[in-house]
Amino acid sequence: MNSSEVKEYLARRDIPQLFESLLNGLMCSKPEDPIEYLESCLQKVKELGGCDKVKWDTFVSQEKKTLPPLNGGQSRRSFLRNVMPENSNFPYRRYDRLPPIHQFSIESDTDLSETAELIEEYEVFDPSRPRPKIVLVIGGPGSGKGTQSLKIAERYGFQYISVGELLRKKIHSTSSNRKWSLIAKIITNGELAPQETTITEIKQKLMQIPDEDGIVIDGFPRDVAQALSFEDQICTPDLVVFLACSNQRLKERLLKRAEQQGRPDDNVKATQRRLVNFKQNATPLVKYFQEKGLIVIFDADRNEDAVFHDISVAVDNRLFPNKELRSGSSDLDPSMMFDAGEIVDTGSDYEDQGDDDQLNVFGEDTVGGSMEDLRKCKIIFMMGGPGSGKGTQCERLAEKYGFTHLSTSELLRQELASESERSKLIRDIMEREDPVPSGVLLELLKEAMVASLGHTEGFLIDGYPREVKQGEEFGRRIGDPHLVICMDCSVDTMTNRLLQRGQASQRPEDTTQTIAKRLEAYHRATIPIIAYYETRTQLRKINAEGAPDEVLLQLCAAIDSVF
Repeated sequence: MNSSEVKEYLARRDIPQLFESLLNGLMCSKPEDPIEYLESCLQKVKELGGCDKVKWDTFVSQEKKTLPPLNGGQSRRSFLRNVMPENSNFPYRRYDRLPPIHQFSIESDTDLSETAELIEEYEVFDPSRPRPKIVLVIGGPGSGKGTQSLKIAERYGFQYISVGELLRKKIHSTSSNRKWSLIAKIITNGELAPQETTITEIKQKLMQIPDEDGIVIDGFPRDVAQALSFEDQICTPDLVVFLACSNQRLKERLLKRAEQQGRPDDNVKATQRRLVNFKQNATPLVKYFQEKGLIVIFDADRNEDAVFHDISVAVDNRLFPNKELRSGSSDLDPSMMFDAGEIVDTGSDYEDQGDDDQLNVFGEDTVGGSMEDLRKCKIIFMMGGPGSGKGTQCERLAEKYGFTHLSTSELLRQELASESERSKLIRDIMEREDPVPSGVLLELLKEAMVASLGHTEGFLIDGYPREVKQGEEFGRRIGDPHLVICMDCSVDTMTNRLLQRGQASQRPEDTTQTIAKRLEAYHRATIPIIAYYETRTQLRKINAEGAPDEVLLQLCAAIDSVF
């Protein structure tokens, strides 16, 4: 790696900014155990969502000191980060906060921070009264957050707050204010409004509605840092609703909204930037709420009434478990009900969704296509060890029946050759010798399947699933396969075939030792998968020891018996 590549790597991953933040923390905190301190800082970086969320003062003055009560009232803590130097002859000294590295901050620009707008930390809700239930509704721009938030508020008698509308009204009413003029430009360009400003506006709005039983907040938080700030300064939400929607659907809805409403932040450039921000921040944000057991995810590509029906079930279960369903549920159209496999989550604990790094929170299920059309297609999983002949047989079956043959290995190779943003992510993962996340594999599969809709009789999927969790996720997102074929072949036969193939293609990696490891790994992974599908769908074991034509006859008989 040459010097230019090193510089590019460091800049792309915000390493200089991370190091400067860590050094500032060390100098200010002077910990007894610097190694333990740095480990805690790096853990916080992960919770925030990565190096790009770190500012120069992230690890400076982390402790919050409580000031004496004012006029005998409740204790208040200064919202300003003031430094009180030790052994100072001055009773009070304030040091203005510097702007973060490579990032403009309105709050830290002393020319724009007006004294009248400085907010102290205070209790937003009256501690002597029951706190209202707080529901946060998040999702990509155009996912239907506003529509669903209004429906929730109307059904349960909650107050509705749109954070985007709060900011837009403030911009309109203070158009001559330099600070808010800059915020308007930031939002118009598709960037996130400053965190401190947004939190302040939410707190002020909440204090204007102290008597509400519940409050639905639309469009906040947008990243983990905002979630932490919301919990620290306001409260922990009672429920977080996440609307997962495909990129194609988001773009279509935003363009339609731009034509109908003419919002300044719905321009093409801002829309693209907002989608990029969403994809960068959504996964760590969902994981954060997942760990707290607060989030429920819904497939928002569907009809809005069907989506709301599922949301209302989740709200009833989470917020009103001991009460009967409120009025309004009977007004839902039964035709809007959906199959169980269509929804991502109906209120079950997140553990049911699989590993964190395999969660696909972007709703990339349809990629502009129809999930219903996918479910109508014939889907066959072809399983078999290396050397069992499944690749050859898949090509012959695809030609005979008009199926589309999809291999996850081939899809990965095609994606890596595309030089897309996703390919860079996959390459980084593979260079670390980590397994490619199941969510990525499933996304590639679905895109390929949707691309073939309309000119295929079905799909022969080779090399998937590689573990039971992948099969479970496929079942939730699309549905269980109609047929699972297992190419049964002895270890000796597969070994001999691979050795012959290696000699013919001059592949030195196909040695007896490497082949034995591959076959062992295959059998270890396949046993639980076969056991899983034996109780869920049609499973056929085919004797793959014979000649290719003999094996093909068995395969055709198995397929004809199911379809």
